[in-house]
Amino acid sequence: MLRFFLIFFALPATAMEFPAPVGDDAYRATDPAQVEMGRLLFWDPVLSGNRELSCGTCHHPRFGTSDGLSLGMGDGGRGLGPERAADPANAPEERLARNAPGLWNLGAHEFSVLFHDGRVEELEDGFRTPMGTEMVEGFDSVLSAQTMFPVLADDEMAGHYAENEVSRAVRKGEITGPGGAWGLIAARVRAIPDYVEMWRAAFPGDDELDFTDISDAIAAFVEHEWRSDTSPFDGWLRGEDSLPPEALAGVELFYGELGCASCHAGPFQTDHEFHVTGQPQLGPGKRARFESHARDEGRLRVTGEAADRFAFRTPSLRNVTETGPWGHAGAYDDLRAFLVDHAAPRRALAEYARTSVLPDMGGTTEDWVFMDDPAEVAALAAAVEGPDRVLTEAEIDTLLAFLAALRDEDALAGRLGIPETVPSGLPVDR
Repeated sequence: MLRFFLIFFALPATAMEFPAPVGDDAYRATDPAQVEMGRLLFWDPVLSGNRELSCGTCHHPRFGTSDGLSLGMGDGGRGLGPERAADPANAPEERLARNAPGLWNLGAHEFSVLFHDGRVEELEDGFRTPMGTEMVEGFDSVLSAQTMFPVLADDEMAGHYAENEVSRAVRKGEITGPGGAWGLIAARVRAIPDYVEMWRAAFPGDDELDFTDISDAIAAFVEHEWRSDTSPFDGWLRGEDSLPPEALAGVELFYGELGCASCHAGPFQTDHEFHVTGQPQLGPGKRARFESHARDEGRLRVTGEAADRFAFRTPSLRNVTETGPWGHAGAYDDLRAFLVDHAAPRRALAEYARTSVLPDMGGTTEDWVFMDDPAEVAALAAAVEGPDRVLTEAEIDTLLAFLAALRDEDALAGRLGIPETVPSGLPVDR
């Protein structure tokens, strides 16, 4: 497996290889009727247990299809982005464990592994998820299969155990079938005539509007809405546009001397592999309910392989200037600071300034349990391979100029945009 030392392995200028321009063949085709149905479902709070938040609450175009927070606040939160705050009458029990990723280009064929730890994956014979093979039947794509998880998570969309029929079903382990959580959500949607009409157009010949139809439609919308391949860098690759000198210098560093493309490879600047980059860990971490630690061991929790401890999937860099805070736990609210520390992770762990966006949740949180434990931090630092590297100010400037060239104005604006209303009549997060 490639490790972090490759990121800054020096490459001769003659070895630089740039990705091929992105074309339509890089993506799955989408059905316009499914896209339109999925657009409304994506923004409709009816899918959440307490009917309080939608997919768009935590994946909002205002924040680059993320949420503007280091660690998100799902059910029990009010407002958007850094202004989101806990509802005093129903505060979340804890922050979400990982930073909300952007949704760019998830309709591309190469995006076959999802989540920071890759726990949802497309295989030759179907999908692999933590819920087992019986829970993935009927989904049209790996992105569609991924949507099963947020609606079942108590601190994301389901709500807490006794608050609603969906959260109660989840608590009892009833997911599929007529009385399961997915069936209850689908029943809500079937009770809305506008959705039934759209479903008939989007899924002709289907016998019943079920949860897989809902998830397939949402996936189709995400794939259509947030395709991003019209940035200045794309224009340069196609020979249609030029780049400013500083951005070109950044391209040369990225694909040349610094070797960033060893991991941030391909047309979307990701190899879809898992690497130990030594990112500071904040928040509750990833743990079972019987565990008391606050660490996030990343890919290890999926594979069980010791070598995967603290490894996380290489993120795509499309529109990266808009998707902060950065890091799998959102440890950095400044992209420049992130680049400096990403190059020298051991030093960064020892000197981390705790720059993050963590709104008050109105109660006790465990934001710094991991970073306050020298043994935990030392174990993370020891897992990082390769030397720390000190970037010069000029190198940072040129890298930032290149990353700015990945900013896609047309994609950021969205193709269809946020609807004024949704069929449930519930408020839309605008």
